[in-house]
Amino acid sequence: MTSSRIEHVRLTPDEVRAWGSRNPLHRNWPVVYVLNDSKRVYVGETLNAASRMRQHMDSDEKRELDRVRIVLNDRFNKSASLDLESFLIRMFSGDGKYQVTNRNDGIVDAEYFDRASYQSSFAELFDELRTQEHLFTRTVPEIINSDLFKLSPFKALTQDQAVAVEDILEGLFTDLENDHDNLVVINGNPGTGKTVVAIYLLKLLRDIQLHDPLEQFDQDSLFSDFFTEGHAELLSGLRVGIVVPQQSLRDSIARVFALTPGLDKGMVLSPFAVGQSSERFDLLIVDEAHRLNQRANQPSGVQNKKFADINTTLFGYDDPTLTQLDWIRRQSTHVILMLDVGQSVRPADLPTHTTEALLKNASSLGRLYRLQTQMRIAADEDYVGYVRSVLSNDSTVPPSSFSDYDLRFFDDLNELRAELVKRDAEHGLARLVAGYAWEWRSRVAPTEFDIDIDGAQLRWNSTAVDWINSANSLNEVGSIHTVQGYDLNYAGVIIGKDLRFDPVANRLFFDRAEYYDKKGRENNKRLGITYTDEDLLRYVQNIYAVLLTRGIAGTYVYVCDPHLRAHLRRYFSNDGCRQA
Repeated sequence: MTSSRIEHVRLTPDEVRAWGSRNPLHRNWPVVYVLNDSKRVYVGETLNAASRMRQHMDSDEKRELDRVRIVLNDRFNKSASLDLESFLIRMFSGDGKYQVTNRNDGIVDAEYFDRASYQSSFAELFDELRTQEHLFTRTVPEIINSDLFKLSPFKALTQDQAVAVEDILEGLFTDLENDHDNLVVINGNPGTGKTVVAIYLLKLLRDIQLHDPLEQFDQDSLFSDFFTEGHAELLSGLRVGIVVPQQSLRDSIARVFALTPGLDKGMVLSPFAVGQSSERFDLLIVDEAHRLNQRANQPSGVQNKKFADINTTLFGYDDPTLTQLDWIRRQSTHVILMLDVGQSVRPADLPTHTTEALLKNASSLGRLYRLQTQMRIAADEDYVGYVRSVLSNDSTVPPSSFSDYDLRFFDDLNELRAELVKRDAEHGLARLVAGYAWEWRSRVAPTEFDIDIDGAQLRWNSTAVDWINSANSLNEVGSIHTVQGYDLNYAGVIIGKDLRFDPVANRLFFDRAEYYDKKGRENNKRLGITYTDEDLLRYVQNIYAVLLTRGIAGTYVYVCDPHLRAHLRRYFSNDGCRQA
């Protein structure tokens, strides 16, 4: 593959004219270009670079991006230039040095002839842009492992994601035109990209809302039909936001929004912020909607009072049956929920009958969209479904070998940790996680250890905010509350004695004495609900299903209960018996 070369030109009439006449490739050849100033960057592709530069000189926004680099390659074709454009947009967004001013509807991930060869040249070009042009601050692996990249709105959607987004937009614009409210549910297993769709959709709506009808854009780009007359007008003045129940994920998304033009970190809301808002919203997108709370004892007395106050303000009285979902539906005309009933991990989460009713109602109205394509787990079979079946007391599940997925079972936690450290050195983002089967002593006494297994003394996560990327995370253990909604390259999972196995009854059971999440086992006095061990077993099974489906490339498993260890060994090693 011929190496790409970078040419520089200033956005002045004389220089663009002279540059355009210098080489036929400047006027009739697929190229990719980068415009930037000290804070913002725009990546484009065109078949006529000279003409496109003149168009940018006529744009108030683009004219201010006065530094221009044009990438030429004698072997480029239209598909390769579109691929490179998408690659650079994703890299700039994940790096975070610049605000990316592109729309996100043109990101592609299409196959074409000899793509691998072209993409190897992209890596060489990236290195030049980073080391010689100083446009990037981090390497490709560092960018790909970052939250800015993983939560970026600049993603290439899978087919089912794209279909869901298109159908949602069509329904939303129809409802806006007819002044109807609506509720949409997007349902999907872990790793199918519910958070990706939520962020992508909000960015796309803002792009449509802010679209200049005089701006030139590719009519063949994804969702181009929504950048036509009438759509921006329907979105004019709409108040939109994204609701994220978990603090850690909420803070990570807010950082992404702060770096994305058209978005703002103030759009990222907690359920309490929605309930307390004095203004209604036109559209709220709720990520991890299964983690919205019903009325239950909150983490603090202040939040308990807020729950009652919000109920009274919104509904006139404090009805204990009202949930945070009721707040959202009262406070917004249009609601889009990202939902997976299998990821409810605490009794305070929305009750099962509520989430199941949401799915049934959305389906009957044609407003239920299912995401099927697995984006996270690099396995050739349904690993997520397999994990859920193994943990569900289904004795008919046959052991499965995931030949392209690094699934291992360990009898010594020190050996697991040693392998995890190696994977982190090789790939990054290899972390140890566990069920809440140990007290959190180090929260009160930082010198204390929380977990002591096989001579390995460990502490729980020292921060709840972005723990995965924190300085000491490789030496700590993350809980469900720090990793739900995030990706890891490799996950080391400790299954504690809160989950046990009865070899006589051939069933998993919950051990309340070994479960230390007080909010995870607390009865609901307000609603008069007492949770049995069988009730809590479902939550603990969900917790371990979430933990066991965080790893993109591999999962390493250690089990504390001897009977459960003997039971699970054949399910969680690729050859059915391998031990590290």
